[in-house]
Amino acid sequence: MTRYYFDILDQEGLVVDEEGLEFSNMEAVERAAARAMADAAAENFQLPVKSSEASIEVRDDAGPVMRVRFTVEIERLRRQ
Repeated sequence: MTRYYFDILDQEGLVVDEEGLEFSNMEAVERAAARAMADAAAENFQLPVKSSEASIEVRDDAGPVMRVRFTVEIERLRRQ
C-alpha cells in the first residue's frame, strides 16, 4: 500500500497534510480526494456565499499525483 497526502489550498492559504492515508489503488485515492473536497467545500459555505476556489493536491513520496478542484462562481443576472 502507498501513503498519499492531501494538501488543501483555498483563499486562506495552504494546509499541508503531514500524516497522509494509505491506499491500495488510485480509484480509492480518487474517491477519498473527491469526498475530502466535498467536505471542505461544505465547511466553507458561509453567508453571504462568495465566489471562491479551492483545490486538494494529492501527492505520494514521489510527488504530485492528482488535483481536485472546486469552484463557486456567482453571477447575478438581474438586480433586485
